[in-house]
Amino acid sequence: MVKKATREAYGEALAELGKINKDVVVLDADLSGSTKTSIFKKSFPERHINVGIAEADLIGTSAGFATCGKVVFASTFAVFEAGRAFEQIRNTVAYPKLNVKIAPTHAGISVGEDGGSHQSIEDIALMRVIPGMVVLCPADAVETKKMVYAAAEYEGPVYIRMGRLGVPVLFDENYDFQIGIANTIKEGTDVTIVATGLMVAEALEAAEVLKAEGISVRVINSGTIKPLDGETILKAAKETKFIVTAEEHSVIGGLGSAVSEFLSEVHPTKIKKVGIYDRFGQSGTGAELLEKYELTSKKLVSVIKENL
Repeated sequence: MVKKATREAYGEALAELGKINKDVVVLDADLSGSTKTSIFKKSFPERHINVGIAEADLIGTSAGFATCGKVVFASTFAVFEAGRAFEQIRNTVAYPKLNVKIAPTHAGISVGEDGGSHQSIEDIALMRVIPGMVVLCPADAVETKKMVYAAAEYEGPVYIRMGRLGVPVLFDENYDFQIGIANTIKEGTDVTIVATGLMVAEALEAAEVLKAEGISVRVINSGTIKPLDGETILKAAKETKFIVTAEEHSVIGGLGSAVSEFLSEVHPTKIKKVGIYDRFGQSGTGAELLEKYELTSKKLVSVIKENL
């Protein structure tokens, strides 16, 4: 299966977008080689600004460009952008509803060898709680590009969470991404997996394993975490026995929390969360860490079989 990192697709999408939209400006905090905004810089050096290792400045300067009518993409590592610059994102971008796309890479534990200090497992929770913030997390390279284009069209603050590790390319160019819509990518009648990011590929693999055992699994790709697609999730809750959420993020405040919060009010449903349980990451390869923290199809299979 072809694999490609979502950060790579992000860099390519920016360069394509730059040709179409002259108002697109890209800012980076001294990590353009890693975030792949260097691809945009190569084509449009006059529209790429490296603010240096100054994440608060990254957001403040991005906000300034937005007030002048620019469509701004601001990138660094997720732990620095969502964490270190939280106050600037809240007060300088979201409070005045400015058109800044906060687009970090290197989210989650699959960052690997950089260790727990660099592995952001809290960023979805931090961004979800900010009023008016749209939160996106692509499953593959194709969805990443679609998200970049959708974010550029959307008027207002958007958070796009991308990773370092190569992940399977699941979709083709006909894949339809829309902000606020979760895509049912596999039908099933016994149980539903609502997944986001690199866990979508694991969910599809788990569904295939369980199909061989006579268990029918519906797989929903929730590329938008906020605003959550309540209609699609409610339909799944009514039509299948229970829901499993899957994310490369803390189970506190992430996709699992969003689904639980929604269903508890409209249709109380049994929900099991696969994610990171109140612990930091550590050093290791991305693949080793995903195995250690049980962010795998194997874990999804066991959770479903235990609860059916």
